[in-house]
Amino acid sequence: MGQDRTVSTAKDTDDSSPGSVDREVPTEALRDEYESLADRIRQFRAAYYNDDEPLVSDAEFDQLYRRLEEVEALHPELISNDSPTQEVGGEVSAAFAAVQHLARMYSLEDVFSLEELQVWIRRVEASVEKMGGHPELKWLTELKIDGLAVNLLYRNGKLIRAATRGDGTTGEDITHNVLTLKDIPRQLRGKDLPAEVEIRGEVFIASKDFLQLNEAMVEAGKAPFANPRNAAAGSLRQKDPAVTAQRPLSMYVHGIGAREGLAAESQSGTYALLKTWGLPTSPYFKVLDRYEDVLEFIAHYGEHRHDLMHEIDGIVVKVDNYATQRALGYTSRVPRWSVAYKYAPEEVHTKLLDIAVNVGRTGRVTPYGVMEPVKVSGSTVEMATLHNQDVVKAKGIMIGDVVVLRKAGDVIPEIVGPVMALRAAQDPPVRAFVMPTHCPSCGTELAPAKEGDVDIRCPNARSCPSQLRERVFHLAGRGAFDIEALGWEAAIALTQPAAPATPPLTNEANLFALTPEDLADVRIEREKKVRGEVQGRELVPYFYSKPMARKPSVPTANTVKLFTELEKAKSQPLWRVLVALSIRHVGPTASRALATGFRSMDAIRSASEEQLADVDGVGPIIAKALVEWFEVDWHRDIVEQWAGAGVRMADEADSSVPRTLEGLTVVVTGSLPNFSRDEAKEAIITRGGKASGSVSKNTSYVVAGDNAGTKLDKAEQLGLRVLDEAGFVKLLAEGAV
Repeated sequence: MGQDRTVSTAKDTDDSSPGSVDREVPTEALRDEYESLADRIRQFRAAYYNDDEPLVSDAEFDQLYRRLEEVEALHPELISNDSPTQEVGGEVSAAFAAVQHLARMYSLEDVFSLEELQVWIRRVEASVEKMGGHPELKWLTELKIDGLAVNLLYRNGKLIRAATRGDGTTGEDITHNVLTLKDIPRQLRGKDLPAEVEIRGEVFIASKDFLQLNEAMVEAGKAPFANPRNAAAGSLRQKDPAVTAQRPLSMYVHGIGAREGLAAESQSGTYALLKTWGLPTSPYFKVLDRYEDVLEFIAHYGEHRHDLMHEIDGIVVKVDNYATQRALGYTSRVPRWSVAYKYAPEEVHTKLLDIAVNVGRTGRVTPYGVMEPVKVSGSTVEMATLHNQDVVKAKGIMIGDVVVLRKAGDVIPEIVGPVMALRAAQDPPVRAFVMPTHCPSCGTELAPAKEGDVDIRCPNARSCPSQLRERVFHLAGRGAFDIEALGWEAAIALTQPAAPATPPLTNEANLFALTPEDLADVRIEREKKVRGEVQGRELVPYFYSKPMARKPSVPTANTVKLFTELEKAKSQPLWRVLVALSIRHVGPTASRALATGFRSMDAIRSASEEQLADVDGVGPIIAKALVEWFEVDWHRDIVEQWAGAGVRMADEADSSVPRTLEGLTVVVTGSLPNFSRDEAKEAIITRGGKASGSVSKNTSYVVAGDNAGTKLDKAEQLGLRVLDEAGFVKLLAEGAV
């Protein structure tokens, strides 16, 4: 189930019949392309399997491999015995003893679209129908773990040997390293154990453990692993088993090879048997009857792949019945009874063009990478955070490197590290990043926030244009005032000294005092295009239409909407006002707790540090940040000017809402038809309950909607009360029953 550097289209390539159709003789250019493709793929495979250091991303490798297959399909006379399409996986490293598998370990055929998957399933159905006499097809559908394929040999229940897949026939002896894995028993449990059996599975590092491992690598001044698969492979193929023992490796078994004295009728039945023997089996699989059910399984884990304990890159679909598997057989490289559906890649390689810095709303100066644009996880990315200068140094990243870029779903893109093997070939040569000494936005000298702090900050909080822009954008966000018309470009236009020289907002205090006339002359810099081509940049009106001959400029629809929403924002509850103030450490959770505990801004301002810290969900760090923030005169001025403009600064106690959830902790997971996530939290808090984001033994109830994911799994493991939406509504009305 591991990440296979063997790719196939939805055809059985060994069934092609040269000469069956007229084909043109391949040109010299095509022959050169073919040889170049084959050489590059061999090089990339060797780096991936033998060195645990991929030179290209999976997406780029897949693209190259499919092009090679296309050329071979059109010109099968080019195919040689050493073509990458005729081989399985990698080779055996000289660092380990070579061992021969009793039964060959095949790669899986990969498909990259639901249409290709449907073609594969229909082909299997047609083949089985022709054979006749086989049971109705059932599809064992499971996760494709992003790890390293391993073969365990047991004789009479005792672990004799462990080996990597290698080229499918011969692997590397890693027995001593595998013995350090707690998941893998040296002696199987039970009676009537087979005389001999090969157990196949995947060694991996759990996502949480991978993050901790990379954090430890960075703290130790070492480059982090590019991904969990590399970390697992590199850890398992250590010459010293003591090093392997220190790495958080796990394993799930998912099949068998050669066997003697084992009678099983299905793959799923084998999984149940392996579990009774004490072998670790994955909980993430189902035996499904219909293609539509397989699609639903794929869609579910495509949406929830980051809720799992480990990384996956696709879904494996197998014919469950062993007799049918045997009848379908194998091509020269892959089983005809199994396929891997691959999700869109979340990790790619691209060139790091530069490292710039951004100044955030609290003054923190953060390096970020500027890259050649690349498509990953469904979107084009050209910038990614690098956190701070220590992280840049620890990751060993240089400007000009080819880097590994990762974007998991909606997660912010991250530069994982450089592809070291390609560094020497970069032209111009790579160069080190140097952190600026002065703020790029206002010119103020930068300094650590406090002694020992790795973050460097601009101390000019009041008038630094970048900090002001970020604060204005933040206060308009959904978790604060929720001013939809005040987006990123509008925040720039209001705060940046482009035109006029003095922008409408020099701090956020007079936001609610703005008038349409204040915005009449505001300009923003944009690309100037002539006949569709970029011809430099120009300043254009932002809040008003561009005046034409004999026609005055007028406010845009978005400008009219802005003032409507500013008026509406004045009535937002107290906790949202607190979020909008950009007080360090004070997010939505702490703001809700403060608003519930004190009911007014005046009460919060006059409270002591000890009184603030006593509020559940606040604590000493947030309490200190609050006291320090209110000690600054221009901070107090913001609150006073907002209050003077009519912004709500106190919550009236709503006696009509019963306190039915006093002392209860409720976790909401998944989607509810009649509650947004914020609405559900609000309903819990206003009734005196605690809305938590994590499930623990202290959780009173878990409300589970559609696609609830791992939180629901954990609730069931802990034996907690689980409610659907109807039960949630009843809980809100009546409390615990």
